[in-house]
Amino acid sequence: MAEVSLKYPEVKNYIAGQHVANGQARMDVLCPLDGSRLSTLPMSGAKELDEAVKAAEAAFPAWSNMPIKERVQIFYRYRELIVANLEELAQLVHEENGKTVGEALAEVKKSVELTEFTCSLPQIVPGEIMEVSKGVECRTEHAPLGVVACISPFNFPHMVPHWSVPNALALGNCVILKPSEIVPLSAIRMADMLKEAGLPDGVFNVVHGGKEIVEAICDHPNIAAVSFVGSTKVAKIVYKRATSTLKRCVALGGAKNHLIVLPDAHEEMAATNIAASMSGCAGQRCMAAAAMVGVGAVDHIVDRLCVEARKIVPGENLGAVISKEAKERIERYINEAEAAGAKVLVDGRNAQVEGSENGFYVGATVIDHVTPDMAIAKEEVFGPVIVVIRAKDVDEAIAIENSSNYGNAASVFTQSGGMAREVMLRASAGMVGVNIGVPVPREPFSFGGWNESKFGVGDITGKSSIHFWTQLKKITTKWNPEARTNWMS
Repeated sequence: MAEVSLKYPEVKNYIAGQHVANGQARMDVLCPLDGSRLSTLPMSGAKELDEAVKAAEAAFPAWSNMPIKERVQIFYRYRELIVANLEELAQLVHEENGKTVGEALAEVKKSVELTEFTCSLPQIVPGEIMEVSKGVECRTEHAPLGVVACISPFNFPHMVPHWSVPNALALGNCVILKPSEIVPLSAIRMADMLKEAGLPDGVFNVVHGGKEIVEAICDHPNIAAVSFVGSTKVAKIVYKRATSTLKRCVALGGAKNHLIVLPDAHEEMAATNIAASMSGCAGQRCMAAAAMVGVGAVDHIVDRLCVEARKIVPGENLGAVISKEAKERIERYINEAEAAGAKVLVDGRNAQVEGSENGFYVGATVIDHVTPDMAIAKEEVFGPVIVVIRAKDVDEAIAIENSSNYGNAASVFTQSGGMAREVMLRASAGMVGVNIGVPVPREPFSFGGWNESKFGVGDITGKSSIHFWTQLKKITTKWNPEARTNWMS
């Protein structure tokens, strides 16, 4: 009888091309928009992971021996399936994550772009070749690693798996995906669509669960590499644990992105970009604007930012945050900042949406006169909240940005090319923007931050992903006996 209350069928693990139930304990999947039950999922452990690894190992020889130009034909078909089902996939993201339908649609379209890059790999991945001596030839090839794993977060249930999975697969690996247990529905739809596109059974597997399954992935001796996206606290743990078992690992963590705003910034462009950056996806993205560092006389831009923030309405153009606990944590940060002397200019606390009173909403919030020592200025809030920190000059603003433990993104708003260049050179961040609120690189440029926003070498997207998901094989050949022997041969 319990299943009648579920909007979607119960989630199962996806192993060797089949949805399988192993009798594990199950957890409810809730809709952040109204608190309703969407489904349930299994809380898997080491046993279920081992089954997935065995399936992947069995599929690896045939898959890795297939020429890459043949492998990517599957992703051409897969891309077409995503495009044909954009609205359905966006609705799924909207319901399980809580972001607006428009934001969900943009997320799925980004997955299309990521898959298009995967389709281009045969033109990018060929190795080098050179006749290094008379009759002697050296060349390089990119060989797959084997069975690899991807651990993805709740905030982009469709896009973030596409950061890793298509490239890792096209490069010849077999993949095990562990999606966030809060948002498992998009991952299962992804598995079904890859199979429909022609991906052989066992090449891609999905195992659900929480901490136990993450630890099992880090510890499994037959998993060669792990990509992780989530909080910095967990990213550190995953990186240390995975590398301690001699795996490759890139673990992307949290962020505290600073937007340095100079008095000469274009008022409308700066305010609208900053407001969109801090509130998009309810602020639940590692590229969100978290701190506006105002240099000198910027009250006119702060005032305009508040005007723009008041146009952002929960339930209309602002989605829900992921859970009741997240809502309480975000509002606690606001309360503590106010108690410490900061001034709340636009207050998003206690937001409710008519007809969805059980949803988890926080309104857009602007807080001025925050000092760098406050918790809200240093820690990742992960909500639609921006703080305004005042600086007397660019040097002080850059020092504030540089003092952050994080280093995902930074931006500068100015009409001065010289000042923009100064910030670009001195910002301690892996992704920098000029007059852009969300400086996310587009393919083929890779995504990745610095400092405590990323652990490991290289990135898991774009051209950089080729080096993470493969190992380089160097081959030297000599066939003609007529070639003279020298010190190289």
